[in-house]
Amino acid sequence: MKLQVRILAVRCADARLRAAALAGAVVFALALALAGCSGKSSNAAEKKAGGGPAVPVVIAPVVTKTMPLRIQAIGNVEPYATVAIKARIDGQIVKVLFTDGQEVAKGQPLFQLDPRSFEASLQQSEAALARDRAQLAHARAQEQRYQDLLQKNFISKDAYAQFRTNVDTAEATVRGDAAAVENARLQLEYATIRSPIAGRTGKIMIQLGNLVKANDTNPLVVINQVSPVYVSFAVPEQDLTEIRRYMAAGKLPVQARLSDSSAAAEGELAFIDNAVDMTTGTVKLRAIFQNKDRALWPGQFVTTVVTLHEQPGAIVVPSQAVQTGPKGQYVYVVKPDFSAEMRDVVVDRTEGTESVIAKGLAAGERVVTVGQLRLVPGIKVKPQAGPDAS
Repeated sequence: MKLQVRILAVRCADARLRAAALAGAVVFALALALAGCSGKSSNAAEKKAGGGPAVPVVIAPVVTKTMPLRIQAIGNVEPYATVAIKARIDGQIVKVLFTDGQEVAKGQPLFQLDPRSFEASLQQSEAALARDRAQLAHARAQEQRYQDLLQKNFISKDAYAQFRTNVDTAEATVRGDAAAVENARLQLEYATIRSPIAGRTGKIMIQLGNLVKANDTNPLVVINQVSPVYVSFAVPEQDLTEIRRYMAAGKLPVQARLSDSSAAAEGELAFIDNAVDMTTGTVKLRAIFQNKDRALWPGQFVTTVVTLHEQPGAIVVPSQAVQTGPKGQYVYVVKPDFSAEMRDVVVDRTEGTESVIAKGLAAGERVVTVGQLRLVPGIKVKPQAGPDAS
């Protein structure tokens, strides 16, 4: 019995020692944690106050310059004029005087229809005209002779009236013959189909030897005038007021740029549609380009830029300096002591790689363009020479 009591006492003593050791470990861990938090707080405070190493950044100056006010949209190139060539008479194609895709001038012959029947009709009309002119000359001679007899009272007025009527009838017949000759000559002229505009032909739809009908459904060929050329595009209706105001003051230049080319074609705004599309909320515009180098081709999609006016003295910074936060857009301004200041700005618009600032910056200040992610207000910065500093 005494032995069991001793064993129980020893076990209780061991338990008390283990509990004391565990309590000491917990206290030590809490002390370390508090020390770590205190160190982090002091480091954050030190960083916020501008202590620690300077952050390498790239900076750029805030400048004033003349900046254009532009509206950009996607446009489509359209031919200045499109003509579907059709025959005006029935006939067989005996000659094709051009090739697919050829540049043709206004009035240039394109197709030749068989002219023989029209030549015969013209000759027949001319013969009838000559016959009736001879009869008219005979009727006039008779009328003149009987007029002299009437003056001498050798014939009655009724007899003279008959000869006067013969002259009038012959004159009417001659005029009708002359019209028939002109019509036959016109039909013969229609046998040669000419280009009504200067442009570029498409594929020949009806080949040599085929019989064509007047004003048939299918055209012989389609001609597009590509110099000058139109570019049509749509802009939001919110821009319509500004466009109309600046267009009333003068011509508005328009640039058209292909996606695979750095060169831009120069034109001017020529047309504003008379209604806003209610389904899209846009209004259609059309610009005209001389296109002498044929850089623009009907059907192409281009990026169009309408320049409304030039704004002098605009506050400009690189667009990469502007950041967006929960409260809006801001930039980091580098102060004279090389500390960073976060400043809210109002961006008026973006032109390429530059942003026009409406409020928040002044000319001559410096802003951070690369390295903003490592900055906090008040931290020291170290300007670098290139964009690799971050």
